[in-house]
Amino acid sequence: MNIRVVLKILGTVLFWESILMIPSLVISIIDNSYDINAFIISIVLIGIIGLILKNIKTNNFQLRKREGYASVAMCWLVMSLFGALPFYLSGAIPSFIDALFETASGFTTTGSSILQDIESLPRGLIFWRSFTHWIGGMGVLVFTLALVPSLGARSVFLMRAESPGPSPGKLVPKLSDTAKILYVIYGAMTLILIILLIIAGMPVFDSFIHAFGTAGTGGFSSKSLSIGYYNNPCFEWIIAIFMFLFGANFSLYYLIIKGDWKSIFKNEELKFYGITVLIAIILICINILPLYNYSIVEAIRRSAFQVSTLVTTTGYATADFNLWPMFSKSILLMLMFFGACAGSTGGGVKFIRILVLAKSIIYEIRHTIHPTSIQTVKVDGKSLDNDTLKSIMIFFFAYVAIIIVAVLIVSLDNFDFMTTFSAVLATISNIGPGFEVVGPMGNYADFSILSKFTMTACMIIGRLEVIPVITLFAPSVWKKH
Repeated sequence: MNIRVVLKILGTVLFWESILMIPSLVISIIDNSYDINAFIISIVLIGIIGLILKNIKTNNFQLRKREGYASVAMCWLVMSLFGALPFYLSGAIPSFIDALFETASGFTTTGSSILQDIESLPRGLIFWRSFTHWIGGMGVLVFTLALVPSLGARSVFLMRAESPGPSPGKLVPKLSDTAKILYVIYGAMTLILIILLIIAGMPVFDSFIHAFGTAGTGGFSSKSLSIGYYNNPCFEWIIAIFMFLFGANFSLYYLIIKGDWKSIFKNEELKFYGITVLIAIILICINILPLYNYSIVEAIRRSAFQVSTLVTTTGYATADFNLWPMFSKSILLMLMFFGACAGSTGGGVKFIRILVLAKSIIYEIRHTIHPTSIQTVKVDGKSLDNDTLKSIMIFFFAYVAIIIVAVLIVSLDNFDFMTTFSAVLATISNIGPGFEVVGPMGNYADFSILSKFTMTACMIIGRLEVIPVITLFAPSVWKKH
């Protein structure tokens, strides 16, 4: 392990984190709120540490897989630790563990919160809280690659470790150009969403906050009642549609720009994603009709928003789905596990992995019946190699194993099973709300320090697709090559 390379990358990320805090400081200065000093101290401290680390001398800037994975895991952990400073130093969140939980929830685009009265926060902190969603949505290392292409030609390891999905790759030959393309698409879609919300009548500040949460599929709101506060169908449909769009693979938008519609229509993950969402909306709509006086329009509106927010792991809410029938809640729980598409800003297992696992089962059944036949598992007409299939199986096993361990730890708090299980699933899948105590109208404030620490770890593990974080605990990774 080349520690100097890891520290250099870490310093670059911390330096940019301090720069990204400046808009929040400006808002605090405009409002003359009590969090001004907290932001100033945080920006100066993080900026100095970042500059020191990024200027470390290294004779060999070779970025291998181990350095890439270690850099990503360390960056997300350290960014969350330092990003919590404004909340803690201002006194808005007196407990540092709570501040870390809130910030990690922001950067990992989880949206789980310990805050009970969001409106009491100054606007600078509310902006920083939601801006962490936007920063973390596409990935802090992808952002860094777009700005600092000098990280090296093999920085593809950074992207592989951080990007959601089993096989992220380049859109164009240069990785830095790929990162820039992704962020241009990401930024353009966010800007369009902000404009549409403003035109629809949402206040400008709130439009930015909810656009950040939608784009990053995070779900932090400026209101304790989330989107339900406005009770505005126009807001809900705009956000529901954009949540669905941000839950799709961003490489598809590049194909749209290139005019390659044939590849888009052939994409099996997109078809699986769209059909699953449509079926879920219809089934839940039928199931909840009695709750809304058999109003099809109202039932579709509630169903579509809740399906879109949970399948994309955004976590906004317009209804308390804790009160819905068990059939609807079971569908929502399944969608929480599925997550969004690979290469999106969403969390969860990802539709492509579910699709490959389903095809692998079909393959095994056919192979058992016809053992001499030559067949392969194919996606989009291409055969998957054994390494890809193996990595998906390993990911799935590790994902389930971590859920089991985390549930056992969190169960020490003695909450009911649905609260405990959904809290863990909501954090490792980067969703936010779960069921019962942690439902859309609840929060995570009543959990113990041990449970909050465990779920904070789940957020980071889930966002980084498990393996990069687990890699840190392998002693061989830290040995000098």
